[in-house]
Amino acid sequence: MPDPSSYRPAVGSIPETPGVYRFRDPNGRVIYVGKAKSLRQRLNSYFADIAGLHPRTRQMVTTAASVEWTVVGTEVEALQLEYNWIKEFDPRFNVRYRDDKSYPSLAVTLNEEFPRLQVMRGPKRKGVRYFGPYAHAWAIRETLDTLTRVFPARTCSNGVFTRAGQIGRPCLLGYIGKCAAPCVGRVSAVEHRAIVDDFCDFMAGRTDAMVKRLEREMAEAAEAMEYERAARLRDDLGALNRAMEKQAVVLGDGTDADVVAFAQDDLEAAVQVFHVRGGRVRGQRGWIVDKVEEIGTGELVEQFLLQVYGGIDEATGVSEAGETVPREVLVPELPADADVYEELLSELRGSRVSLRVPQRGDKRSLLETVERNAKEAFVRHRVKRSSDLTARSLALAELQEALELPEAPLRIECIDVSHVQGTNVVASMVVFEDGLAKKADYRRFSVTHGTDDTAAMAEVVRRRFARHLKEEADRRDDQGIAAEEGRPRRFAYPPNLLVVDGGAPQVAAAARSLDELGVVDVAVCGLAKRMEEVWLPGESDPVILPRTSEALYLLQRVRDEAHRFAITYHRQKRSASMLVSLLDDVPGLGDTRRKALMKRFGSLKRLRAASLEELMEVPGIGRRTAEVVRAAVAEPGEATPAGPPEPDESTLGPDGPAELGTPQPGAGATAEVGRVAPVRGVAS
Repeated sequence: MPDPSSYRPAVGSIPETPGVYRFRDPNGRVIYVGKAKSLRQRLNSYFADIAGLHPRTRQMVTTAASVEWTVVGTEVEALQLEYNWIKEFDPRFNVRYRDDKSYPSLAVTLNEEFPRLQVMRGPKRKGVRYFGPYAHAWAIRETLDTLTRVFPARTCSNGVFTRAGQIGRPCLLGYIGKCAAPCVGRVSAVEHRAIVDDFCDFMAGRTDAMVKRLEREMAEAAEAMEYERAARLRDDLGALNRAMEKQAVVLGDGTDADVVAFAQDDLEAAVQVFHVRGGRVRGQRGWIVDKVEEIGTGELVEQFLLQVYGGIDEATGVSEAGETVPREVLVPELPADADVYEELLSELRGSRVSLRVPQRGDKRSLLETVERNAKEAFVRHRVKRSSDLTARSLALAELQEALELPEAPLRIECIDVSHVQGTNVVASMVVFEDGLAKKADYRRFSVTHGTDDTAAMAEVVRRRFARHLKEEADRRDDQGIAAEEGRPRRFAYPPNLLVVDGGAPQVAAAARSLDELGVVDVAVCGLAKRMEEVWLPGESDPVILPRTSEALYLLQRVRDEAHRFAITYHRQKRSASMLVSLLDDVPGLGDTRRKALMKRFGSLKRLRAASLEELMEVPGIGRRTAEVVRAAVAEPGEATPAGPPEPDESTLGPDGPAELGTPQPGAGATAEVGRVAPVRGVAS
């Protein structure tokens, strides 16, 4: 592993000007490309104390063996050079965009003498103008079927076009008026291109001028008593109106904008963009992004702007991604150098481009719609991978090979510990069989002795497998069926692989508990957050699985599910403990009545929602005591109502009203209760 100090540039040799830098590995491959306002300040940050670097940055600088840079004149030039280098070298530590599916687009081959309208997928081609993308190819064909009545441009393949010219007879579309038949010379190349240009103008959102022109020509034809031509123009006008009706108006001011939103976790992000032209949604596109390093929404926006609008063709004004730069780009969060990106986009468009975060109105509502689409796309992506039998089989095979297991781990159990500074320590155990969650076998543990992650992990593993050994000894047959119950015992089946949430210390604690119990046929590994490294007992170095590995994806799903299950249980216990804390010093409330309240309501949320009458139904609770209890558990600053309190929207969380708060003076809480501070996060 290279030492960053071994290739650190000499002091003072790095310029303070804007530029772009590249890190290379020992084989000379570029592994990271970045830009900076000041190269010296930025590069020096990579060579600080390695222990203080972010784990992903630490991995990058210890993988690299050299660094080089190029000085540029402005930050905009730095952005352009960064884009070109990312495209050229495809560095592993930069964000990588890939489509979550192959969306079809309506393509116009402007690079041909007789341009063609067609459905096109795959990489964008130079000299071809794209509209869309569409969700389905049939939607494009339906649009073409409607619009070729008004814009009779060619839609046939080159072979059909050439053959029609050879025999001197057009195809069926030429006979029914849906093609101008340039193949047989009915229109010249110039006339046909004018038809195509009108089609492109209409698809680009310049519809009003087209509609007004048809209305004017229809009126002129009617005045001249050319009724057949007027009727044909009327039908053309109806076709245009039908085509426009299918595209919902989302921005009433006729704005041209791209609306971008993200849904993400630590490793991946779903990107969705709505292309709005003339106030109407003309297309939608989505990507799934691998987050090789930890980046936020602002950095994702930077990468989107560079990769979607980068590489603009000066002849067509269209990027290599097939998109023109709109007048506005609406994003959920501005990048750090928003003004620089605005300048770059303005140069690419040739006029002013606004990059901003909508705060209210129709544009904010549209951004929220795009965010919902991004979340749904992200869920579909994860479900698709988890439900794919081939992918699950590959994941199990990869795990077997990477961890050197004697057989594929058909049953995987994962344990996660959750607590806040050693209080309310709980743990979860989730089970996956054949790569799918088996929720009936999930278990949760209340940890009594372990006050930190390693001690709690050791206790939970010891309890789980001690129970397994006991039930194994009691089994009446090989299937572990309890005769008196007719169903498998709870812990009768051991896993092929035990996964713990954590690194080397947690793995060592789990392995130690198994050794104490004499369990030797269960493999153990740990999946550490941040770096997503797989740790094995007794190994000084982790196993690194490729980011695209199905095995890593399976381990992540197992770990994330265990974390979710543990957090849910922890919140329940924390709520109950907060309730006990708040009730401890309520005047006139002893142990018996406090336990009765706990038994009746169970959580702080339910107790706060209870009316005075419901409190008085608890044995030993009178009206005055009920009023004191209501005041003690009331939200900070909340007046004690006579009936059930309505949830305050400002305190609503994902699971309803916030359960934690500090009672205010005068609300009936004592000084001891007032010292209870709100807890906002859960460490695990």
